[in-house]
Amino acid sequence: MFTNLSERLTRVLKNLSGRGRLTEENIKDTLRDIRMALLEADVALPVVKHCIEHIQEKAIGAEVMDSLTPGQALIKLVHDELVMMMGEHCDTLDLSTQPPAVILMAGLQGSGKTTTVAKLARWLQQNQKKSVLVVSTDIYRPAAIQQLETLAKNINVEFYPSLSTQDPVAIAQAAIQAAKAKLIDVVIIDTAGRLHIDDEMMAEITHLHSSIQPIETLFVVDSMTGQDAANTAQAFNAALPLTGVILTKADGDARGGAALSIRHITGKPIKFMGIGEKIDALEPFYPDRVASRILGMGDILTLVEDAERNLDRAKAEKFAKKIKKGKLFDLEDFRDQLRQISNMGGIMGIMKKLPGVNNLPKAATENINDKSLSEIEAIINSMTPKERRLPVVINGSRKRRIALGSGTDIQAINRLLKQFTHMQKMMKKLTKQGGLLKMMRGMQGKLPPGMMPPMGG
Repeated sequence: MFTNLSERLTRVLKNLSGRGRLTEENIKDTLRDIRMALLEADVALPVVKHCIEHIQEKAIGAEVMDSLTPGQALIKLVHDELVMMMGEHCDTLDLSTQPPAVILMAGLQGSGKTTTVAKLARWLQQNQKKSVLVVSTDIYRPAAIQQLETLAKNINVEFYPSLSTQDPVAIAQAAIQAAKAKLIDVVIIDTAGRLHIDDEMMAEITHLHSSIQPIETLFVVDSMTGQDAANTAQAFNAALPLTGVILTKADGDARGGAALSIRHITGKPIKFMGIGEKIDALEPFYPDRVASRILGMGDILTLVEDAERNLDRAKAEKFAKKIKKGKLFDLEDFRDQLRQISNMGGIMGIMKKLPGVNNLPKAATENINDKSLSEIEAIINSMTPKERRLPVVINGSRKRRIALGSGTDIQAINRLLKQFTHMQKMMKKLTKQGGLLKMMRGMQGKLPPGMMPPMGG
């Protein structure tokens, strides 16, 4: 997410961090580089201009110039300005109305609107404990109605059926009445998208809005369209009283122009962003956390929330008890650990939220990928229960069978077994008295400074 912008800004600001003294000249040079980084990230020109003027105004003054760590003070200014550009705080959904609270979703075709309806329903269901009904008023694309019905079934939320022969307003009003009868908390209405903005589309969605008076009107936009996303949002905002924006495909957006431009141009907050294809890959938009990610400072809070939400506590406790009793760590346990990592967005998803990852050399990260996790799981799945519990029984003929079943080769099986044997030895050490402490002490000096806590006491 925002990789290009993040790499560029991290590189620019890294040169400042150790400086004991800043001059007007090197501040201006830095700001010139930041300006170029933002423009290359497809941030709208008025937004870039406003941002640089703000930073310069504060930077060439006592706040930074007289600071004991001027480089760090300037980096904080850049961070704070990015937060200001994106909206200062996380704007939550306003559902304070007589149920059902109606949410209207608008956007162009191809922005991921229908999938986002299902993702939002899932988020409300899991995080707000709300009952949800979804309905499609897209009478021009019957496939959209079928797609929403399938998604609703997958996430176990109510779906109100509609036909391409019906009137969009009549569909929406009937769905709201059905939700009232069933005492459902929230109704999410999917609307028709077009390939471009046209008068007919705007007239239809304006009429629909005025007929149902939703409490939230959210504009769904593809973040990969850069500042065009902000311009499209502005056009919709002129026709509809938007209450917020949902950015989709943020995980594939290497630039970040949409996230940094939308709030400034439309005055509307980004409320959520889509961060993957999975149905639960939607997260609230926290400007301070996104700014930290862009500047390579990581996002530990979101990582903790991911762990709270996705880790299977019962399995984790069962595993901890097993290890504590001195029982052997087996391949079943290994597979469970891999699945837990996958549930948290995979290795790369976790690493991107860790501070300092942007500063690692490319050689250190380019071999880290989630494809290897899928391969390992396929290999373990191709084993018999006995082989998973007792890997020592895996001989040559068994390796050939496992390789065939997992679509890999014998070298991959050998590599996994070698890694597993190493992990098993480590786990054995941990079960001994003070094993974890001894292992951490042993690792000290082998890792970069600051990577390990002090081992006193």
